[in-house]
Amino acid sequence: MKVDNIIKQIEQIAPPALAQDWDNTGLLVGGANQQVKNVLLTIDITEAVVDEAKKLKAGMIISYHPVIWDGLKQVTADGPGSIVYELARAGISVYSIHTSLDVVAGGVNDGLAEMVGIVDARPIGDYVQDETENSYKLIVFVPTAAINKVTNAVFEAGAGWIGNYSHCGFKVSGRGSFLPRDGAHPAIGRKGKLETVEEIRFECIVPAAKLDVVLAAMKKAHPYEEPAFDVFKLCNPQDGLGLGRIGRLARPTSLSQIITKIKRQTGAKAVGIVGRAQRTVKKAAVCAGSCGKIINQVISQKAELYVTGELKHHQALAAQEANLTCLCLSHSVSERFILKKLAKQLQKQLKGVKITVSKKDADPFVWKKL
Repeated sequence: MKVDNIIKQIEQIAPPALAQDWDNTGLLVGGANQQVKNVLLTIDITEAVVDEAKKLKAGMIISYHPVIWDGLKQVTADGPGSIVYELARAGISVYSIHTSLDVVAGGVNDGLAEMVGIVDARPIGDYVQDETENSYKLIVFVPTAAINKVTNAVFEAGAGWIGNYSHCGFKVSGRGSFLPRDGAHPAIGRKGKLETVEEIRFECIVPAAKLDVVLAAMKKAHPYEEPAFDVFKLCNPQDGLGLGRIGRLARPTSLSQIITKIKRQTGAKAVGIVGRAQRTVKKAAVCAGSCGKIINQVISQKAELYVTGELKHHQALAAQEANLTCLCLSHSVSERFILKKLAKQLQKQLKGVKITVSKKDADPFVWKKL
């Protein structure tokens, strides 16, 4: 299967439009036309992961963190771009998913929220606009005799979907009028004569990505030389998508119970605790990785617990003073659990490709008692 086809499935799961503007996601190494039989999933791309990919004959790595963070001035075997050099030399393409998977529904932060027991999870901050959810309302006026031809063309072009329902539309009868002028070639009536025609006002929803195709199909099927139609962009009244999740728990839960569940599902060997180590939690927040900059929103919304990967010193002090308990799992430990779920999702869509979760990818920190 071509890399390009694999990317299409990745982006169905985590649309690139959801990534933060500071992030570096997408195809970072390799070519879209490369044929791939084996794909390796990892949080980070290290020398050990590259060696593992070679042994598995993986033609592509899907990494959570980008293998290229900042602009490289050189890509050599011994310089800062040595891993990129080795990937290119081995013919291994790399696609990074990162904050797209953090933000998307069902992604990393929703996974953490579920572990903690949050039942009404809402994003905390760093909101993004999901361009894939943009949609338009198409309204077109069609002579009664041609309504089926036009609506079928519009539906076949991709309009009329609402959730799991297709062919959704609305029709109302009325009378349209027009007066053909010089140069017109009317399908109904004659030049210089005012016409009134029994018409149907038809309206339906059109995804932004399919608007041009739908309009072209409508015009081709419509009998009029100049169809009358309107297009309105719709506003989504729902909360925006963003980093982190916050909400109430299904039931008050002790901190020790929450820690036990997190340990079981993430494989965490240790946890850094800021604030009270014994308490009952009714409202909590989560944010995978390094999410200290949104801690003020967590405090202002009066959460009792914040689960994240890591915090800076001043952020930990702010939490402590605000009586907010924080659990720091270590940066990549707070993220790595998502790889198994991602592997299952991709394997369902990519029947001709073997998906493997890396065994060499690991937290760079080793925690020991002194």
